[in-house]
Amino acid sequence: MMGPAHSLSGAAAWLGVGAAAAAAGHPMPWPVLLVGALICAGAALAPDLDHKAATISRAFGPVSRWMCEIVDKLSYAVYKATRKTGDARRSGGHRTLTHTWLWAVLIGAGSSGVAVAGGRWAVLSILFVHMVLAIEGLLWRAARGSSSDVLVWLLAATSAWILGGILDDPGNGADWLFTEPGQEYLWLGLPIVLGALVHDIGDALTVSGCPILWPIPVGRKRWYPLGPPKALRFRAGSWVELRVLMPAFMLLGGAGAAVALNVV
Repeated sequence: MMGPAHSLSGAAAWLGVGAAAAAAGHPMPWPVLLVGALICAGAALAPDLDHKAATISRAFGPVSRWMCEIVDKLSYAVYKATRKTGDARRSGGHRTLTHTWLWAVLIGAGSSGVAVAGGRWAVLSILFVHMVLAIEGLLWRAARGSSSDVLVWLLAATSAWILGGILDDPGNGADWLFTEPGQEYLWLGLPIVLGALVHDIGDALTVSGCPILWPIPVGRKRWYPLGPPKALRFRAGSWVELRVLMPAFMLLGGAGAAVALNVV
């Protein structure tokens, strides 16, 4: 799928988690619902860090373009080193390492560890990065073009600062789910894991499929392209994505938010 659909699916997924938590009698504080949805929307773009033409490659200027090149080469090296006889030969690393459940878990766990160990500035940095990606994904038309980069960064920095301050207030969610002293913001990794997995599931619906299960082998393939029957798959950017899935994500996200906030 394309960047906007990935971001919408990520936001909708976290809002759905919020709705499930409310239905189970453990509603999220509204700042956790909002921040989690934005982080998940941003994290749903992150697996494409292995692709130089993806939204994330231009989100942070030369830095993200350089990172995309490094991750692409790393992913390709891992693919070559671990492929089985049934895996196809390829020339790049797109849709390999960063599109697996293991990568999602490691990135999420690492983010949680950084947030707990690094304190306020680490939390603000994580928020800033994901706010930039969320803006690029959700407001893709307004965020197009290099001239808008500085404005996007300023908006993301301001949003991260304000939301971080709100979360720090007692009862607003810094210690949501993990309540022991020193565990504040341990939950930040959860929307990051969810966003990455939702991205992978979205890509699995497209023609090429997605090797979500790696490194678990399936038959003669370690990089098995998981997906539905080929007749049910679609091409990225096709009318199915733009006219069916994106509106559906918006409706599901709105419904999830309404339930999570006890509006309905």
